[in-house]
Amino acid sequence: MIINTGQRTDIPAFYSKWFMNRIREGYVLVRNPYYPSLVTKFLLNPDVVDVIGFCTKNPRPMFPYLEELKPFGQFWYVSITGFEKDLEPNVPSIDQAIEDFKFLSTKVGKNAIGWRYTPIIVNEKYTVERHIKTFKYIAKQLEGYTSLSVFGFVDLYDKLKKNHPELKDATDEEKIFIAKEFSKIAKEHKMELRLCSKEKWLKDYGIDIEGCMRLEDYERSINAQLKIKQKMQARKGYCACYLSNDIGSYNSCLHLCTYCYANGNKNFVMNNYKKHDDSSPFLIGHLEPNDKVKDAKQESYKTPLNFDLFQNLDL
Repeated sequence: MIINTGQRTDIPAFYSKWFMNRIREGYVLVRNPYYPSLVTKFLLNPDVVDVIGFCTKNPRPMFPYLEELKPFGQFWYVSITGFEKDLEPNVPSIDQAIEDFKFLSTKVGKNAIGWRYTPIIVNEKYTVERHIKTFKYIAKQLEGYTSLSVFGFVDLYDKLKKNHPELKDATDEEKIFIAKEFSKIAKEHKMELRLCSKEKWLKDYGIDIEGCMRLEDYERSINAQLKIKQKMQARKGYCACYLSNDIGSYNSCLHLCTYCYANGNKNFVMNNYKKHDDSSPFLIGHLEPNDKVKDAKQESYKTPLNFDLFQNLDL
């Protein structure tokens, strides 16, 4: 099976010590985000966990534990956008993020890491031209360290409109122009480019819209085929990704990015963080009297498969 750590919060950046405690104890407890008293127990054992998926803006706190994580398959997405503190107040600088990406790539392998440039927000400060310049700069630095890049535009859902009405989406014309330019840049630096946002109509302009997190990405990262017996459904008409079992919690990411879908307001996040205990089986809080704990159905889906042909793929 596949365990994911990054759909609800950034575990490598802020909870790496807790995560490794869970690895050492061999299990984690996860609350259902919609029915909090329903708790699932996942074993964290390489006999049943084929791949751990990480999605982070700062992998560095996990570096001391990479050797200990070697028994597990891994696939990493690292987000590097070049935004400043007005949008990403607690994210590492662009150059530190690039160097950390390179280091991580040398440790886990080029096939086990991808780069995300998302979300794209266009305004007077973050112009179309600035995004193209920044994307080109990062792509040039990461050439040879990954063959996968992902971009997407901001999703102005109701909570975000309420909390940050100053955030604006790009126009359709700007999206087309950005998509075409990013496609050229990615190809120049030997990267596959994928879309991670709702603009599926960009397919008409040669953009790959088939999902940024695919089963084939996990398979390539571990050089094995995964015969999945159960497929979790993505949001119809929006996301084509393979959704795995996430062990994070919403409203717990201390990056506090203004565009984040997984956080509410800052006070809510900080109050949750106060409930975090590195020794707890839960990311946030502890077992409560009314909790109902069930064991997840887990088994390995791995069979040998040779992905060496991808190493020299000329994109």
